[in-house]
Amino acid sequence: MNDETDFGFERVSPEEKTRRVRGVFESVATKYDLMNDLMSGGLHRAWKRFAVEASGIREGARVLDIAGGTADLARLFAKRVGDSGRVILTDINGAMLTVGRDRMLNQGQLLPAVQCNAEALPFPARSFDCVSIAFGLRNVTRKDVALSEMRRVLKPGGVALILEFSRVWEPLRPVYDWYSFNVLPRLGRLVADDEASYRYLAESIRMHPDQATLKEMMEKARLERVEWFNLAAGAVALHRGYAL
Repeated sequence: MNDETDFGFERVSPEEKTRRVRGVFESVATKYDLMNDLMSGGLHRAWKRFAVEASGIREGARVLDIAGGTADLARLFAKRVGDSGRVILTDINGAMLTVGRDRMLNQGQLLPAVQCNAEALPFPARSFDCVSIAFGLRNVTRKDVALSEMRRVLKPGGVALILEFSRVWEPLRPVYDWYSFNVLPRLGRLVADDEASYRYLAESIRMHPDQATLKEMMEKARLERVEWFNLAAGAVALHRGYAL
């Protein structure tokens, strides 16, 4: 059917994907950060710092973090933009957003937190100097629509950042696949009591566009000067484009 989309290796309706993705993140929200540390050996924190550095934003900037979940990026951006700037944390999932909001409050950061869909951002056009999404785009049902929304809310000269799992260097793929489909689900079962959600996450990585394809998608959304930076031998990539 033409209106089907992927949920891991399955084909489902867009509505079913949205419902099931919501269930995945409601299940893992409280263990999400711990699992990220275990799965990446803590490297996800370095990848996020790299993304913030690559943004080039300065004090006073306005930043929108989409699918920001537990607020890792939002908190880093808040330090960079200072008191004269503004960072807004968003996520479609209320459970994830609650964890992120509570973390920010516990650290004395009073940032706005908005529950919304990346495909229909409730912000005016040309509102932000930077729009970011980290490890969230592959869970979006209509990625092209989300990319167009990112472009819409960027000011002229603003930067779009997409940090996401991508295509690992080919010689490493057998080891990477073994780790993804054997170790990750077991970690999910032992730590988060949810093997199925982490099996889905491993599958969703394989279904996500590779580096070159995502670059083309960003260009179709009218982002310019698009480039990517491979991290961890391409297992993760940062894509950067501008609204010129």
